Amino acid sequence: MSRFRPGLLPSLVVLLLLPLLLWLGFWQLERADEKRALLAAFEARRSASPVPVSALELTAEPAYTRVVLQGSFDAEHSLLLDNRTRAGVAGVELLQPFYDQPSGLWLLVNRGWLPWPDRRTPPQFTTPENTLKLTGWVYLQPGEGFLLKQTESSGWPKLVNSVDAPALWQVLGRGGAPFQVRLDPGTAAYQVDWPIVAMDPQKHMGYAVQWFAMALALLLLFIYLGIRNARDVDDEFSTEPE
Repeated sequence: MSRFRPGLLPSLVVLLLLPLLLWLGFWQLERADEKRALLAAFEARRSASPVPVSALELTAEPAYTRVVLQGSFDAEHSLLLDNRTRAGVAGVELLQPFYDQPSGLWLLVNRGWLPWPDRRTPPQFTTPENTLKLTGWVYLQPGEGFLLKQTESSGWPKLVNSVDAPALWQVLGRGGAPFQVRLDPGTAAYQVDWPIVAMDPQKHMGYAVQWFAMALALLLLFIYLGIRNARDVDDEFSTEPE
């Protein structure tokens, strides 16, 4: 008799699930490699000297490039990016238009995180009124953000779910850069400890191990069922009367 009889249903389950589990495992490995490359690029650019905003026109990939700004904030048109937590504390990120005098461009500068424990009271912040020289780095938001008309507040400062810099410049009637500048620590910055990636490479590796372990467990279970079923069939034939 055959020594391996897995049955039709287990065979179909393995045929469908095993390739999926393996694909998920390799996909997590690819994501881990992407995150490593992203972090390496970030560290390389963060360690470089800041460049003027005008130099970004010559940069094909401006993300994470350090820049130097000189100008002043527009205190009348602030954005509060909602649902930002630090150590389990609810808060917002404060973004304000900044006019860079050397380049003649408006930039949307993220000044960092502010706690907002009581939503009945607006977050408190102050805006420097003098001319400032600041350094920061370019942040390009992945995907599409919500338009300003989809915010939760109609006045200023606006409470937003996501940031769309070009939409802000359109509302204000100004020419501005299509990205954020996240400030380095300094007198104009609040808490500026942004995570570069939502999930680090180690977590992706951990998920990959889990998917591969599930694939291995499924395969071993399939083999076990096939051998056991074959033995049951053999036992039935061996006990039949002659």
